[in-house]
Amino acid sequence: KCKHQTTYYGVINVNVEEKTIGSVDIWRCSICMKMFCEEKQLGIEEIADIVGMPKIDSDQQWAVSVCKMQKGKDKWKLVKIKKDSPIQHECLGEKTLALEVSDYKIKDNDHWSFLV
Repeated sequence: KCKHQTTYYGVINVNVEEKTIGSVDIWRCSICMKMFCEEKQLGIEEIADIVGMPKIDSDQQWAVSVCKMQKGKDKWKLVKIKKDSPIQHECLGEKTLALEVSDYKIKDNDHWSFLV
């Protein structure tokens, strides 16, 4: 089991209509090369409920899910996604949807994703 030694690896800015609405900070272990990610929503200064590096299972990948029906900060979210397993998504504050995933990508007309 690796005793992770993480270093800052980079950032992905999330832009909508040429405006940055958030970012994903990425760290990587210099021993095992595993990546760790943290979502940063602009304008939200709350302390994260997880202390330390966020955990991810070996069968998961980090991804950004995008909801075409939402606005602002609710338009995107950092998620842990499995290769061919649906993910749960709360849409428009109403109900939770199960979104189909194929090869680590959301397959839906109103939602999409990209891997970090």
